[in-house]
Amino acid sequence: MDLIKTIEETQKRPGAQEFNVGDTVKVFFKIVEGKTERIQVYEGVVLCKKNEGARKTFTVRKISYGVGVERVFPYNSPRIQKVEVVRPGKVRRSKLYYLRDKIGKASKVKTLVGAKVTAAMEARNAAASAAAAQKEAAAENNAAE
Repeated sequence: MDLIKTIEETQKRPGAQEFNVGDTVKVFFKIVEGKTERIQVYEGVVLCKKNEGARKTFTVRKISYGVGVERVFPYNSPRIQKVEVVRPGKVRRSKLYYLRDKIGKASKVKTLVGAKVTAAMEARNAAASAAAAQKEAAAENNAAE
């Protein structure tokens, strides 16, 4: 295997959650301010996924006080506690940049409905919560030592 690919495999975050473009997600992101740490929740629509391997990123867009705000998150960042899918989206494109020009209800993404979709979403969120709890417990054990 290529040397770069082997290094990137070691940098991938175990327990990274799966979500798709168009999904409305909550990203639980750890903010470090001096010596204090807190979790900030960023909720919005996933506009795109880019790159692959350790360099993989995703962009989340939300409307804050009438202004569109986008944030790019590294997929394998250790600061991401978990990504929770709020609503699965039904889209036919891999990049939703056209949502930047839409205002109000026109900027909504259709929602996937059905028992199978709901069960899959709940299973993903449960796995994400379990991985986040395990990661938090490991961090507390390291801090205690």
